[in-house]
Amino acid sequence: MARPAKPALPLRQGVAASAVFCPAGPWPTLTAFLAERLPRVDDWAERVGRGDVVDDAGLPVPDSPYRPGRRVYYWRYRADEPEVPFLERIVFQDEHLLVADKPHFLPVTPSGLYARETLMARLRHRTGLHDLIPVHRLDRETAGLVVFSVRPQDRDAYHQLFRERVVDKVYDAVAPRGEGPWPRVVRHRLAEPEDEGFMQMQVVDGEPNAETRIDVAELLPGGLARYELRPRTGVRHQLRAQMNALGLPIVGDRIYPVLQPHENPPRFDAPLQLVAREISFTDPVTGELRAFSRRAATIAPP
Repeated sequence: MARPAKPALPLRQGVAASAVFCPAGPWPTLTAFLAERLPRVDDWAERVGRGDVVDDAGLPVPDSPYRPGRRVYYWRYRADEPEVPFLERIVFQDEHLLVADKPHFLPVTPSGLYARETLMARLRHRTGLHDLIPVHRLDRETAGLVVFSVRPQDRDAYHQLFRERVVDKVYDAVAPRGEGPWPRVVRHRLAEPEDEGFMQMQVVDGEPNAETRIDVAELLPGGLARYELRPRTGVRHQLRAQMNALGLPIVGDRIYPVLQPHENPPRFDAPLQLVAREISFTDPVTGELRAFSRRAATIAPP
């Protein structure tokens, strides 16, 4: 039997309510169940007491004897969530898409310490668009353009667009000057390490799964250069790992070549010098050619 639809609960600071199903079990109270099921949240008694845990009707659930077979809802937040002191900017918006220029250090979606301080939550809070969903990702440390789907009925079409890699993307990166030749196309096979706790992607033997066209756009002081990167694939950490594999790690990278200790709150004075500058594609919903840069948007009819 299909599970009933999630109720239309309001956003709180751009964060949607999360559902928790209550199975049969020995817990004496709702608080005891939540504390065991979601132990990273250490203030369930306070949340329940404030009315921050609700039922399908959006009404506060008291800390009564445990009752299985129902769903309850809460809003993710953490007292130690870092505040990112940089603002996003909306580059374009219509009934189908919203394109935002993300600052460094701001995650796109909730993860780990971050719930309210994410690009998605900020934009939902700012626009009131409850169904706003990113159709691709940028690393938290990377700045630049992120495309969001506005309507649920369009979401699969836009996700497929990125899955099938029929999107042209251009990045800028600052790294040490390299010998070249430039431009050049680099191909590697990148693989996640066997140790899941280790964040660096590894270059391994085998058929390449990561391809990027790299060119020098500008020579900079101090032995540095600004590179234009055009990825043809979308492997995790692709640009960072491939530049590092060339012996040209991107300035400000805390993962390559040496993984740095996690910081909370992070230092904001040395951002990763990697920016998603441009993105273009044929819109699968409207048929239009859409081209976005950090400065402008161009829409051409089909």
